[in-house]
Amino acid sequence: LDWRKRMSDNIAYALLVYTGLQIFVTMGALHGQGGSILPYFALVLLVAAIIPACRRFERRWARLSDAQAADPEFVSFYRRDQRWLWAMAVGLPFMVTALFKLLALAIG
Repeated sequence: LDWRKRMSDNIAYALLVYTGLQIFVTMGALHGQGGSILPYFALVLLVAAIIPACRRFERRWARLSDAQAADPEFVSFYRRDQRWLWAMAVGLPFMVTALFKLLALAIG
């Protein structure tokens, strides 16, 4: 049991899922917007938002000592961060793309 490694693995997998969703959701928006620049802003915003958040999670868990990293008492903190990480990784691409689609409708 090493909470540091487990969180690092979760971050890596969440980034893979996030990237896949970002590509497919945003590409769908690109095809549907007919030349609007707004989906490109969505891509930039998505990248700018997720990297600092993942670094924050990684730093928090990397600071644990070896004893803390193996302490079962950290399970509730781990689960909390894990839920937030996955909620961001899955939800953020959809939320930001929806926001930019609404903006495109309002402008266009």
